Amino acid sequence: MKLLFKQRFFSWFDSYDIYDENGNTAFTVEGKLGWGHKLHILDPAGRHIATVQEKVLRFLPTFEFTVGGRLVGTLRKQFRLLTQVYDLNCNGWRVEGNFLGWDYAILDNSGRQIARVSKELFRFTDTYVIDVCNPNDALSALMITLAIDAEKCSDNNN
Repeated sequence: MKLLFKQRFFSWFDSYDIYDENGNTAFTVEGKLGWGHKLHILDPAGRHIATVQEKVLRFLPTFEFTVGGRLVGTLRKQFRLLTQVYDLNCNGWRVEGNFLGWDYAILDNSGRQIARVSKELFRFTDTYVIDVCNPNDALSALMITLAIDAEKCSDNNN
């Protein structure tokens, strides 16, 4: 299953539309005003299903993932001088690849690919492709991608 992750062109907050490979809305993401990033993920009917929230006042950027009000995972940037590395605590998965070039994979604990994330070039707004192997993993893969995007956005603003 492929998800096309597009940032809305005119938006004051982090807002994204997520489409499936047939062009149908799979998710909508609405950023909320506050300290740090707070992203609400909505299903196609507009119902809130998950949240990605940055934990503020931390030495390293940290994000929590909640589904139905229950914490299901975290992503924390690790301190490295020349590379970007993330500590992921979600489903026993990990992330590897070129985060600066937006070409990375989400892998399970045995190294099997859960999803591949890549950036499409020459677009007016940020557009990413999340290629998810199992549609049941789409929401978790989206939350991880949103957290990495938010962290990179904050990093670029410093």
